[in-house]
Amino acid sequence: MRRIKESRIGWNTIMSLGLIPLSGFAMDVYIPSLPDMAVQLHTSPAAIQLTLSLFIISYGISQLIVGGLIDSYGRYIPNLAAILVFSISSFIIAYSTNMQVIYAMRIVQGFTVAVIAISKRAFFIDLYQGEALKKYTSMFSVIWAIAPIVAPFLGGFFETTWGWSSNFMFLGYFGLVFFVIEAAIGGESMKAAQPFSVRSMAQTYGHMIRTPDFTSGIVVLGLAYGMVLLYGMCSPFLIEHQLHLAATVTGYCSLFSGLSVFMGGTISRMLVNKPFGKKLVMASIAQLIAVAVMIPLTIYYHNIFTLLLYVFLLHSTGGFIFNNLMSYCLIRFPQYAGKASGLTGGGFAVVTSILSTFMVKSISITNQAVLGVAYGIIAALMFLILAKTKWKGSEERKEKEVTETASEGQQPVFALSDGKAH
Repeated sequence: MRRIKESRIGWNTIMSLGLIPLSGFAMDVYIPSLPDMAVQLHTSPAAIQLTLSLFIISYGISQLIVGGLIDSYGRYIPNLAAILVFSISSFIIAYSTNMQVIYAMRIVQGFTVAVIAISKRAFFIDLYQGEALKKYTSMFSVIWAIAPIVAPFLGGFFETTWGWSSNFMFLGYFGLVFFVIEAAIGGESMKAAQPFSVRSMAQTYGHMIRTPDFTSGIVVLGLAYGMVLLYGMCSPFLIEHQLHLAATVTGYCSLFSGLSVFMGGTISRMLVNKPFGKKLVMASIAQLIAVAVMIPLTIYYHNIFTLLLYVFLLHSTGGFIFNNLMSYCLIRFPQYAGKASGLTGGGFAVVTSILSTFMVKSISITNQAVLGVAYGIIAALMFLILAKTKWKGSEERKEKEVTETASEGQQPVFALSDGKAH
């Protein structure tokens, strides 16, 4: 098998970073086209919104198994095949008028994007260590956040200029370009294959799922991201049908949504040393207060500005909660770092997809007040979970765990600042 040449590691690094936002582009780039797709494909808005849920379910579930597969069969060939299949599936969607075909291709895209994302994260662990690894992994969340900000804005331009299918043509060419580059300069980065054991993986996942704070964190992550996705699924209809504005406005509003989430995540990093559980509960209470004020307001006043006020208040606090809990869950089991990453990403994606599907099928979001009710339901669930969960976020709890481990005659594992286990 062809391995990466030393002289090409830099170019492969740039290419890997370029593929990190792909999941966001695949989810968000066609959001401004949802109403037009419903009209052109002669189907209901709920049927079109299902394409988002199917992608997220597939993407989430696939992450639970892909990590073990690429540790056994390598990164290069699975990644190369996944990019090509993703590109082909995008072109099929662009030229299809059959909803069943589109549904099938979105499931395929969820799986292929999971393969691409996990193989590229593994690439950095294979080739970098110490400070260099820390530098690149710290860039992941920043680069990933670009897609939810840029994609809907770009999709609004495509929709206005060429129609809904142009969004998937863009994804197809995006994948095709990266496939050609990968085939030309890429190679295998895995140092040694590991035997694939379903039993061992299932036992590890079972242990993590049975840990209450970890599972609560995953559920709240899914609820927080579901709040943003719910807006993405219904905003085109509220903006373009109810307010009679152009699809480009939907793109601008999605851009504002992404910036609000990004701002919440930035504030969470500034308050990293504050008591963990307390700051999460306070952010959740702020969401409930915002909903309580906005619902009666938007019964009588509803325009683009009240909609953006919803977005700012709910999505910035949601981003704050999400960023804190994502970091918490990823480092909750340092001895199972890879599996914890897969279970966290896959678990919250499944929760998000179930939540969004339930919401769009059970609540007809035809105006901003009803959107506020949906927000309120999610915010209330988040508050109940956050308030009753005992988080292991304080140094005192960590020191107690280390003491208990040492007293049992076991050697504790410490994650030090150099990123290595000692």
